[in-house]
Amino acid sequence: MSPPDSLPVVETFHSLQGEGHHCGRSAFFIRLAGCKVGCTWCDTKHSWPLENHPRRSIDALAQEAVEAARNGAAFTVITGGEPLHHDLSRLTDVLAEHGNETHLETSGVDRLSGSPDWITLSPKRHSPPRRELLQRCDELKVIVHEQDDLSFAEEMASETGPGTVLLLQPGWQSEDGQRLSIEHVRCQRRWKLGLQTHKWLGLR
Repeated sequence: MSPPDSLPVVETFHSLQGEGHHCGRSAFFIRLAGCKVGCTWCDTKHSWPLENHPRRSIDALAQEAVEAARNGAAFTVITGGEPLHHDLSRLTDVLAEHGNETHLETSGVDRLSGSPDWITLSPKRHSPPRRELLQRCDELKVIVHEQDDLSFAEEMASETGPGTVLLLQPGWQSEDGQRLSIEHVRCQRRWKLGLQTHKWLGLR
């Protein structure tokens, strides 16, 4: 079956990457619809139902990305929802044809499709990722709310490569998550603390 020529899109926008290794850099975002992972703390639950969001042509999305790049975007972020619920092959191919660097944000529950230049894997305890994503990811970002999340983070990190960036990100407004993340990072030199700076700054 050939890759689709359209995808269900919640929104597109040009802003700053607010979290992770590339935090603070100019980026164009494509937020795809659909997610079956169901995180209780998700801040984009409106993206979950596919039927609520129209399909848009990949060519049109690529043109938006090109325009954003002309206006300073350093890369395009494919996020969701859970973007790997969809075949991303044509999207990443078309973006690459236009010279657009592509970053993927995923929980890793589905097979990898497409050829992203950077993979941020944010695995969830209740729905663990596929091993291939752990081995392929450039960045592992684990959300922390409680002690068990730290054990899960170390388990996930043990499956990644030596060059993978490891980030602990406290759950938004989780005091326990903040305390646990800070204590762990302070004692474990390979880990870094990740923050959702776009929320602090009021950015999209």
